[in-house]
Amino acid sequence: MKKTSIAKLDRQYPNHELLEKTAPKNPFHLFHHWFAQAAKAHLLDPHAMAVSTVSSTGTVSSRMVLLKALDPKGFVFFTNYQSRKSRELGHHPRTSLLFYWHQLGRQVRVEGRAVKVSTKESDDYFATRPHGSQLSAWASHQSTVVKDRQVLDNRMAELEEKYKDKKVPRPPYWGGYRVLPDAIEFWSGRRNRLHDRLLYRKKGGSWKIERLAP
Repeated sequence: MKKTSIAKLDRQYPNHELLEKTAPKNPFHLFHHWFAQAAKAHLLDPHAMAVSTVSSTGTVSSRMVLLKALDPKGFVFFTNYQSRKSRELGHHPRTSLLFYWHQLGRQVRVEGRAVKVSTKESDDYFATRPHGSQLSAWASHQSTVVKDRQVLDNRMAELEEKYKDKKVPRPPYWGGYRVLPDAIEFWSGRRNRLHDRLLYRKKGGSWKIERLAP
């Protein structure tokens, strides 16, 4: 089998320009616009984002999660509060989010601080999850070591029997985080790798826009 040369893998980007003169003053407005275009293009999981955290020893880890809400305050996702990401956010609440819409040649990078959402917000969202997803939140002790797959399947079977035709309550260790951004960078791929990068930095109650070299 012929080996693929990684160094030679390349492509030209759609060449959508991103200019200061047409960019909105508020980065959330631009994010909503780009997100709507990603959804309209029927991209797979346009709400998927990488979340990066830092351990107490300085080890950085990243994983993909799903954006579940966006408001003027920030970006919301939900998880197990006993997971590795949650433990690390408890130690160091600074985090980074990354959205990558490959077909559109766009990225959005968010830097900020993660704070837990209210109990009501977590309850309200949990109630909208499919029954099986509600049960898995109880079945999985996220990030802990399990002997094998059968352990998880057994837990799930027990929970399916326990909550058959019953409302599933939200686990007390499960809920959401809202990432409050102080910097949001929009990256748009251009020809010859002379990409557009606009960085929004929060200054008091407004945002300052800076262009970064690609």
